[in-house]
Amino acid sequence: MTHRTDPRREHLLAAALAAAGRGWHVHPLRPGGKAPALHGEHVCPRSGPCAGGHVKWEQRATTDPDRIRTAWTTAPYNIGIATGPSGLVVIDLDVPKDGKHKGSSDAPCGATSFSALCERAGQPWPTTYTVRTPSGGMHLYFTVGPGTELHNSARTLAPYVDTRAWGGNVVAAGSITPQGVYAAVNQCPVADLPAWLMRELQRPAPAPVAMAPLIVPGAATRRATVALERETAAVQGTGEGGRNNRLLEGARALGRFVAWGEIARDVVEEAFQAAGEAAGLPAGECRATIRSALDWSIRTCRPRDAA
Repeated sequence: MTHRTDPRREHLLAAALAAAGRGWHVHPLRPGGKAPALHGEHVCPRSGPCAGGHVKWEQRATTDPDRIRTAWTTAPYNIGIATGPSGLVVIDLDVPKDGKHKGSSDAPCGATSFSALCERAGQPWPTTYTVRTPSGGMHLYFTVGPGTELHNSARTLAPYVDTRAWGGNVVAAGSITPQGVYAAVNQCPVADLPAWLMRELQRPAPAPVAMAPLIVPGAATRRATVALERETAAVQGTGEGGRNNRLLEGARALGRFVAWGEIARDVVEEAFQAAGEAAGLPAGECRATIRSALDWSIRTCRPRDAA
């Protein structure tokens, strides 16, 4: 009996090996998607690679061909590149999500914003390895030296222009989603991050907005109040690159107290919204993260008597 090969899986395996061959640390993404396929901290079995504690996808990303073959022969995983360990900074030129401006030369999208940024700096559009995303956006890959540690940014360079570095990852060329394929449209060598872009990314972050003292109505229990104060303070004190994850973890930690009736949901939402914005996160991103985290925690928490 002959073994039937899966062309899609072989294509993705080849793409993962090709990325690793460039020295980029890869990790599996969910088939057809962009989220990491490796387990998260909340469901970590604390065994295998995580025997000594949860190991995140950034640390588990690899260039080892044997590990890559083992992973990608089990499922048609898309390919994520952990940018920090790979020595990469990737500039993500996004397009409006509603798609109304897609293909318009004067559209307020990442490409036009980045072009204007280059023009203001008196610099040409940099030539480097470039990937076209299914939505019509672009990923511009750059290298940085081992002594430089940049982190993710969200629209700090220009509208619809994000960056991925330490703490971030990008979907590699060859990955397939229902919207289309990530395709390398310029396969030239990856250029060094231009000095003028480095200066832009190393500008000091704006001073954090002072957060008003947290006042929790008397109906909340003492332990819920203490937990909310602790978690919101942690969110406010988290730097760029880990703020959204910390906001997610903090809100999830408070969801059980909401489910148990120990504190009102709107109080929790308001406190985390203020903390997230004080840390520098956009208001809309905070609201979406808080809502998702609380919904998940309330849905999955154990009864109070069993906790």
